[in-house]
Amino acid sequence: MDTALAVLAALVATWFAVELGRSYLSRRRFHAGVWAAALGLFAAASLSLAVGLGFGWDQADFRLFYLLGGIANIPLLAAGSVALVVGDTAGRRFKDGVVVFAILGAIVTLAAPISGTFPGEGVPEGSELFAFTIEMGGVTVPGPRVFAIIAGAVGTVVVVGLALMSAWRFRRSNRRLAGGNLLITAGALAPAFGGTLTAIGEGSGFALSLLVGVVLLYAGYRLATSGRRAATPAAAAAGGPGPAEHELVRRPQPVAVPPPPSDDPVRADRQHDLPRPRRTVN
Repeated sequence: MDTALAVLAALVATWFAVELGRSYLSRRRFHAGVWAAALGLFAAASLSLAVGLGFGWDQADFRLFYLLGGIANIPLLAAGSVALVVGDTAGRRFKDGVVVFAILGAIVTLAAPISGTFPGEGVPEGSELFAFTIEMGGVTVPGPRVFAIIAGAVGTVVVVGLALMSAWRFRRSNRRLAGGNLLITAGALAPAFGGTLTAIGEGSGFALSLLVGVVLLYAGYRLATSGRRAATPAAAAAGGPGPAEHELVRRPQPVAVPPPPSDDPVRADRQHDLPRPRRTVN
């Protein structure tokens, strides 16, 4: 049953990633591209989970599952949220930090020794297989668990915090947009709740939490998108991808108006008048 749920989660995440990818290609929205990448990682992690649950865990599958699902996924989703709500410049800087963080996490996850044995069924716990710190080149460095803790804490706080802020902002002016952000909040919290269950020995619900989470994320995205179509450009920029988000509104340029005609009785073109001939007296 858990294997089937993990496969379904991978399929939904893949569909979601493809839809976001099309949005990015058609509109070049930076946040859509980052979210597409994050959902792609979500799909790959869910598929790794399905393989481990269905055919048994090995080191390669577990390392891939831990890296994509526990370290790289949520911070990348947070980078997309920052780009959407705060702006592309902040989002790109956040994304650059996430890339560096994920590369370091990948190095540590691939190099960390795995102690103990994999369970015959269920989801392995990182605390039982990875040490909190590891030795690399004679230097003690944080282990994969430290990277997973930082990624989960920071990424979840950013995604949930920005979604709640948008929901509060549009609670009266745009109910659909507010409701969509609340669903996104629930979708981000569901896998975190499943990870907590796994940590306390109740790993049977983890695959279900992934499926529920990605379904809520997709539903929130669709609901918020329908609400943004009626939102103003400023509201769309703060709440989600819309046709006018982050666009600069150009002020109308001043039009040169000729000065009004002068009331001076002296003609302005006096310099063009011909000189009058002088009368001579004989």
